[in-house]
Amino acid sequence: MDSKLIISSSPHLRSKEDTSSIMRDVVIALIPATIAAVYYFGMGALGVIISALIGAVASEALCQKLMNKPVTINDWSAIVTGLLVAFNIPASAPLWIPFVGSVFAIVIVKQLFGGIGHNFMNPALAARAMLLASWPVEMTSWVTPGPDAVSTATPLAIIKGAEAIDMAKPSFFDLLTGNIGGCIGETSAILLILGGVYLLYRGVITYVIPAYYIGTVFVLTLIFGGFDVANSMYHLFAGGLMIGAFFMATDYSSSPMTQKGQIIYAIGCGALTTIIRLWGGYPEGVSYSILLMNVAAPLIDKYVNPKVFGEVAK
Repeated sequence: MDSKLIISSSPHLRSKEDTSSIMRDVVIALIPATIAAVYYFGMGALGVIISALIGAVASEALCQKLMNKPVTINDWSAIVTGLLVAFNIPASAPLWIPFVGSVFAIVIVKQLFGGIGHNFMNPALAARAMLLASWPVEMTSWVTPGPDAVSTATPLAIIKGAEAIDMAKPSFFDLLTGNIGGCIGETSAILLILGGVYLLYRGVITYVIPAYYIGTVFVLTLIFGGFDVANSMYHLFAGGLMIGAFFMATDYSSSPMTQKGQIIYAIGCGALTTIIRLWGGYPEGVSYSILLMNVAAPLIDKYVNPKVFGEVAK
């Protein structure tokens, strides 16, 4: 009789979703863009992806074993981190680059801060920043899609005039389909959007962060780009905006908890991305904008948290 009257502490709502199901959905959402990357960049992209996955899974298992924690490589989170690290690296990079990046993301950014749900910034983007600062030549050696793999510049670098000034910028069709130079994760904006729509349909993410992030970039590039709609649309589909908005800025543990906080966070990502793209030293600003707003997320949460019900006014 006593056992029937025992009740646990809140929350009492239960969901069928768990870490494994959420991470599996993210992997499913990334599959179309992964296939497109291998189609366009061939064995180079495949090698980068495999190296990053091996580095992520092996370092997670080894790190948890050494820290006497349960080994959780079956929850798909290491696979997601490995894939996102690979997506931030050019297909021409040496295979040790994605391996080192994944080990850094898992060990330094994820496990040393307590594991999944405790990292204060996106592990894959932190790894990209580390790799770019340590090996800038290997991380910026872009090649054209196809078997010839000729050196090229990214679309954002071309329109900014930072590289390949005489080169014509790729068409909108090439941006959408992925027939452009850049990181393998910047391939095919349309397939990344398709993956994002799948995550929205499955309830893994909400529209708030992607919509406000992408919308802010569009509005600001429109205002500061001379109200050139075509130029603003180009900024949306070039570079890493789509993968950043749908797959990285929405990281549960490094983004604000409330909707109001997420709106502030997403607008901040969009503003910083635009500032870096238009006036910064780099043609792309997605990675650093999300990392900077990851750091600001606890501060945003502090000032937008709802009042506690029943609290006595001071």
